[in-house]
Amino acid sequence: MVARFSRRAFLSGALAGLTAGSALADAPGQSLRPVLRPGGIAATAKVASKSSVPPAAALIEAAQLGGRVSFAVVDTRTGQMLEGHDAGLSHPPASVSKAVTALYALDVMGPKHRFLTRLVATGPIHNGVLKGDLVLAGGGDPTLDTNALADMAAQLKAAGVREITGGFHVWGGALPLVRAIDRTQPDHAGYNPAISGLSLNYNRVYFEWKRGNNGWQVSMDARSDRYRPEVRVARMQIVNRSTPVYTYAEKNGIDHWTVADGALGNGGARWLPVRQPEMYAGEVLRGFARSHGIVLPVPRKRGNLPGGTMVARHVSPELAIILRDMLKYSNNLTAEMVGMTATAKRKGRVGGLGDSAGEMSRWAKETLGMTRTALVDHSGLSDKSQMTAQDMALALARAHRSAALKPMLKPFAMRDENGRVNKAHPIKVQAKTGTLYFVSGLAGYASPPGRGDLAFAILAADVGRRGRSNSDARPPGARGWNARAKTLQQKLIERWATLYGT
Repeated sequence: MVARFSRRAFLSGALAGLTAGSALADAPGQSLRPVLRPGGIAATAKVASKSSVPPAAALIEAAQLGGRVSFAVVDTRTGQMLEGHDAGLSHPPASVSKAVTALYALDVMGPKHRFLTRLVATGPIHNGVLKGDLVLAGGGDPTLDTNALADMAAQLKAAGVREITGGFHVWGGALPLVRAIDRTQPDHAGYNPAISGLSLNYNRVYFEWKRGNNGWQVSMDARSDRYRPEVRVARMQIVNRSTPVYTYAEKNGIDHWTVADGALGNGGARWLPVRQPEMYAGEVLRGFARSHGIVLPVPRKRGNLPGGTMVARHVSPELAIILRDMLKYSNNLTAEMVGMTATAKRKGRVGGLGDSAGEMSRWAKETLGMTRTALVDHSGLSDKSQMTAQDMALALARAHRSAALKPMLKPFAMRDENGRVNKAHPIKVQAKTGTLYFVSGLAGYASPPGRGDLAFAILAADVGRRGRSNSDARPPGARGWNARAKTLQQKLIERWATLYGT
């Protein structure tokens, strides 16, 4: 028997405020590509008879994943668990945990919460001169981009500022500084940047290289769809070697990168993580101010936020929209920043990433009944987090009552017997995926023809093979393992549709 929801804000507050008819209901839906088993459900086919459905254990054995596979499926109407396989075993959830983060942030902050980034003047402005400091103060906005800073520089000019007598400071203290989400990941992984209360472009810098007649042309910039401001807080040197492809070192507050020339070809580009987020944002804003004739000193980090007058600001989209995009693109930085911000609001402070993840785990236990879940981050990037399929499926069944999460989840493409996306497939699935090397998860809602939603979670991991893999490159066998895991996910969903549909 599933325990009832606690009668706290989760039911009557933020989460209950979202409905399937909200703007989130039209969330776009590109997803991963599991291969449908031969003889699977086609768009016009009837669901197979229950007697023809293979046992779950046989499907799992045929997938040849090794390690451990768990699943649980729950009737959202009754809260009853319909079926499970090793449902109480713990697994790394990977990005499946982002669904928990979304619920946590919605419950604590509410769907309409917006993040505020400010320019604060600590003194008066007379005849265009700011007699004091100018502070770029982050408010934990994970979506702050180059376009926003360009607009804030224009606001600064409109406020009448031409010069300042004090310093130009950057402040990211709304959240504690974290140099990398997961230290075990490669230095150059763009999905593993630093975290700060002042973050720009998801804390990534654009590295571009071209081979010319006189050697390599290299640039590092904070580009957007409108601007390409070059930056010096992140610098690249091309080195004559084959491996390693990248090296990283922090020197005097600057990100120093090297790249092997043997890996560059004739040209290309990629996003690299930023480890000096406040200085990165400050440098970009300083450049835009200069374009308006406002000369700012070199930015300096500030440990506290002073009082003063706000002379420019940027307001983020509503949290519900930010979370929808987080789940669509599985953005790690967004997950960590909204999770830590929720903890800061819930507890009055946030000590660090691990502390915040622990607080979210306690919230999940209290509010969603996830008694055996222990998370070490909000994004799922670390394989040290643990979750059970039973916990996740029951939590999704509980969350289904508020209609908050399902419209945010990405449609999971079901496929025909030839492996092609079948948009007319009778089973509709909205779910969150989770993928690491030799770790695969899928959790969400499946809607068989003629019945209500099933909440489900499928978690698979071969921790032995993952432990032997090199995180700097795809290990042998990882691609095939992941493909077989995706195939198994669709087979299980088809099984449940047959057994528990009409």
